[in-house]
Amino acid sequence: MKNRTAKDIMKTDVVTVMADTVVLDAIRLMLDNDISTLPVVDDDNRLIGVVSEHDIMNFTFSGDAGDTRVREAMTATVVTFAPDTDLATLVNCCVTKRIRVVPIVEADKVVGVVGRRDILRETLQLYQRI
Repeated sequence: MKNRTAKDIMKTDVVTVMADTVVLDAIRLMLDNDISTLPVVDDDNRLIGVVSEHDIMNFTFSGDAGDTRVREAMTATVVTFAPDTDLATLVNCCVTKRIRVVPIVEADKVVGVVGRRDILRETLQLYQRI
């Protein structure tokens, strides 16, 4: 994974959600797109948080998912990286902080995401080249 960066493996077709979205709609987005985490963006498409399956499961079973907004369930303190971040840094973050998906941002806007599966896919490709 030497010399590889987030930009090399990130997904750029990022599905995002707004903070005022109803949690049930966020769940539908996750299921329809087979993803576990949604970056939460504002009207200017700037990252303001993330909402994960874990966040939703922790929150909604104690409340009303039909009336709950993403802003109530999301995590506002988000670990992000720039596109030129090396993969070793991403791997270290995912492992030590137990993060499944890391938003990749430029000027506070989401330009991609890197998940554990993306890193595993890159690892497999690396070893198949050897």
